[in-house]
Amino acid sequence: MPIKPLQGVRVLDLTNVLAGPFCCHQLAHMGADVIKVEARLGGDLARQLGADVELNRRNMGVSFLAQNPGKRSITLDLKKESAKAVFRRLVRTADVVVENFRPGVMDRLGLGYAELLKENPGLVYCAISGFGQTGPLRDFPAYDQIIQGMSGVMSITGDQESAPLRVGYPIADTIGGITAAFAVASALASPKRNEGVFIDVSMLEATMATMGWAVSNHLVAGRAPQPMGNDNVTASPSGTFRTGDGLLNIAANKQEQFEKVCDVLGRPEWKQDPRFAERHARLGNRAELKHLMEAELAARSADAWWQLLNAAGVPAGPVYSVPQALDHPQISTRGMVATFKDAPGVGRDIRLVRTGFKLNGQAPCVDAPPPRLGEHTDAILAELGYAEEEIASFKQQEIV
Repeated sequence: MPIKPLQGVRVLDLTNVLAGPFCCHQLAHMGADVIKVEARLGGDLARQLGADVELNRRNMGVSFLAQNPGKRSITLDLKKESAKAVFRRLVRTADVVVENFRPGVMDRLGLGYAELLKENPGLVYCAISGFGQTGPLRDFPAYDQIIQGMSGVMSITGDQESAPLRVGYPIADTIGGITAAFAVASALASPKRNEGVFIDVSMLEATMATMGWAVSNHLVAGRAPQPMGNDNVTASPSGTFRTGDGLLNIAANKQEQFEKVCDVLGRPEWKQDPRFAERHARLGNRAELKHLMEAELAARSADAWWQLLNAAGVPAGPVYSVPQALDHPQISTRGMVATFKDAPGVGRDIRLVRTGFKLNGQAPCVDAPPPRLGEHTDAILAELGYAEEEIASFKQQEIV
């Protein structure tokens, strides 16, 4: 049986689109009972986003499917006092609340951290926002691309001609979400679990926290990072190289690895060449070394060179498309992709990625596909002790 470290933990997921849903996606795979609290009409905006237009019309967009397997969905109109009362009762049964509204929205609804502590003194409350709950930008809206630009990520993505470039997937949203999941899990592990915790996740700060070498080169060495394209700023030859067929990444970051490259390419004389013999010399003559290497690499394919270099102890690998990566046995044999048969609301099988780690050799998993909007409303209300006639009244009043 898969290990579920968060089994018995209840998480209320009030989040939309990516950073918050990705956080709760991780917690669900760890065994938490994640209840997605959605707006009565429309729900999570991600339900309408994705490459499959028909699924968007069904409120089951691919963007939603990717981050929400294993969760249960209840709809509540939190602008109505009766719905707020239901939510407060739900909070009494929960361990965690995660939201990614702009700072102050939950307080204006009368459902902020201080109010919810009255219902549950040991509540872990995680607020995810673009810039954090304090500071001059706290009230500004922020999406992934805004954070990529303001964090400096775009300034070092691409090369001197193409930068600044956006990273090809929502990296700031994803980092914000996984940072939140780590913070929530850490709070749950605290010996003082009977005390409330307010977690303030800034996507801007979370993203910059992952930029260690780039930030430290500036803070410690006084050198502003520059866009390097596919080249590694600290080593050469370390980057992407053209071969006779396909692109190849080589990461010869150590002196002995560079020397192995020389041997594999049949150019041992480069080891004594003053342009390349020493690390800093290679950095200064990076372009010339790359040109010479690509002339030799043209003799074989990326797949052939990959095998030869790795056999010699030089880290190397081909440059894959997403479909190629998913089809590789390294991914396909380790349980990274889950299949949900005939997923409700979708009408066909769907395949979704799980987490990036294993527990005792097993991939963490969830038991159910992503929920339809409000799919579990009646069941959750019944768990809270509401009678059938009360639930029917809520529907009549358009509370749920």
